Amino acid sequence: MTSSSKTIKPLTWLITGCSSGFGLQIARHALAAGHEVIATSRVPSKNPDLVQEIEAAGARWLSLDVNSTKSANVIIDLEERGTHIDVLVNSAGIGLAGPVEAFSEEEIRGLLETNFFGPYRLMRAIIPYMRARRRGTIVNLSSGSGLEARESLGAYGASKAALDNITKTLAREVAEFNVRVLLVYMGAFNTPMSTQVSLVREPLAADYRNTVLEKYYNVFKEKNMVVKGDHKKAVKAIYEVVVGEGVGAGLESEVQIALGKDCAVRVEEVRQRLSHMMEVCGEICHNVDVDAD
Repeated sequence: MTSSSKTIKPLTWLITGCSSGFGLQIARHALAAGHEVIATSRVPSKNPDLVQEIEAAGARWLSLDVNSTKSANVIIDLEERGTHIDVLVNSAGIGLAGPVEAFSEEEIRGLLETNFFGPYRLMRAIIPYMRARRRGTIVNLSSGSGLEARESLGAYGASKAALDNITKTLAREVAEFNVRVLLVYMGAFNTPMSTQVSLVREPLAADYRNTVLEKYYNVFKEKNMVVKGDHKKAVKAIYEVVVGEGVGAGLESEVQIALGKDCAVRVEEVRQRLSHMMEVCGEICHNVDVDAD
């Protein structure tokens, strides 16, 4: 176990998206801290070295395709066979860049399938078990784009905003059952995701040349995003917030955290924009109720 002023009871973690990035690092960190880990990915055979590493450390690695309508069966089978999941981490996700007008419905549905319905299916499956036990934690890794997306990330931001809102509502609904749902707003970090954002199939229209959108679009096209976030530091912070030690001591009741200086900028921008809206439009907002008799 990691050193701490309090003893952390070993927990069973089920983590999606363990073939790379945050999912893999969270699995490694939880294992190193003495917890039981069930790592998952869509096709484990594509990453035999990683599977061998994680299983050699005492974990299990299962196949779980978050896009499958049957993905929840993995959780149900584990629970019904006596493996009780204490922490569910929804880490799997994809990115897609392009102008809002250029996305096909198929492309947007694909984003929603992975980034929203994938986590939702697993949350829906685990909640009855956690509720019955009166304990458990769900961690959903989101993005600053869920607060407000930069130009070219409108569809990606929409998929994350959907996840954000259902996560925040679920957190309130299950809090009285001692089930915690934690939403993590992420900035840009040094994971494969930073160079694996796909591009919309439709070519960029000529009108977008020399625009802010083209600038952001080309960052993803040329795979030259400037990334300052250290994903290992972020994972350590997530872990400590989940178990309530280190930087997470005293934050056990928190249901939202933001990670990364770039994400902090986004949070502040949104806060200021909402404050401005109420400052200039508040009078309108407060004067549209039904007239009193």
